[in-house]
Amino acid sequence: MSEETQVPEAAPEEPSKKKRDPREKLFQADLPLVLTASPHDYNVTTTPQIMWSVVAALAPTVGVGVYLFGLQALALILVCVVAALATEAGINRLKGEAFTLGDGSAALTGLLLALTLPPGLSLFSGALGSIFAIAVGKQIFGGLGYNIFNPALLGRAFLQASFPVAMTSWIYPGTAKFAAIDAVSAATPLGLFKFEQKATPYLDLIIGNIGGSIGETSALAVLVGGLYLVYKKYADWRVVTGFLGSTLVVGALVYLLDPTAYPTPIHHILAGGALFGAFFMATDMVTSPVNPIGSWIFGIGCGFLLVIIRVFGGLPEGVMYSILLMNGVTPLINRYTRPKYFGEASA
Repeated sequence: MSEETQVPEAAPEEPSKKKRDPREKLFQADLPLVLTASPHDYNVTTTPQIMWSVVAALAPTVGVGVYLFGLQALALILVCVVAALATEAGINRLKGEAFTLGDGSAALTGLLLALTLPPGLSLFSGALGSIFAIAVGKQIFGGLGYNIFNPALLGRAFLQASFPVAMTSWIYPGTAKFAAIDAVSAATPLGLFKFEQKATPYLDLIIGNIGGSIGETSALAVLVGGLYLVYKKYADWRVVTGFLGSTLVVGALVYLLDPTAYPTPIHHILAGGALFGAFFMATDMVTSPVNPIGSWIFGIGCGFLLVIIRVFGGLPEGVMYSILLMNGVTPLINRYTRPKYFGEASA
């Protein structure tokens, strides 16, 4: 009998291993992730908070201006603010959109404009400047965030062209009346030095016991509010540093050429609207560059143009023109200082 061939029993099949999902190796957050388009900014600060914070930062300047120039200054400030708000509301209604008075931008524009005006300017002129600032400086471009030029400065430029005599007529602190004829006329520190080579003591420039615009006479009051904005990061410190730094450097170079004909660099900083412009005008988030390199270029350009206009121009002051000129080139600055996208190849 032949032996049967014994076939070994097959080993029991092992259960097939389940492939692990590679996504399980990824980082698992404790909280659900929310994917959104860039830029990824988790700051909860809103536009109204920023605008009303700037208004609050102007409180020391407003207080000193009203104390020095009296009820005429207070009335001019109120008229400018009310006219700006009324113009904003009227244009909102014409465009059929929701009222934007709550964001604070219109009130801030009217307040900034008022603080750059002579205390003896007529209330009608102040209201007209606010209307122009909102209608032409802001709304004609599409509203907040779309304007090219600083609306308050554009309103002041309009008044400068329309009422050149009234816009260059100044009064001494404590003599302001509702009738300009009762006020004692004065010259600004910049005008005194440019046309008469008379220097104003630094202490007067710091306190504000001088002739000038409502909000630009007291360097100390402007510094208090301006440094608060820098601390809160509502004002770009690069723009401020570039503005004041270039003013000091260029002012020092010019002063060394002829100390008897040109003011000291400290005089350039404390007199006129240099500090006010550096902290409250040039740092406008809409009309200044959006990246660090651009902010430096913008600030340095403002300071350079300021000294050049003051020293070699026909007017003793140049803050308004220097900032407006740099506002005009801000789109170019943004374009040529744009950082490369992640993964972008070099040209």
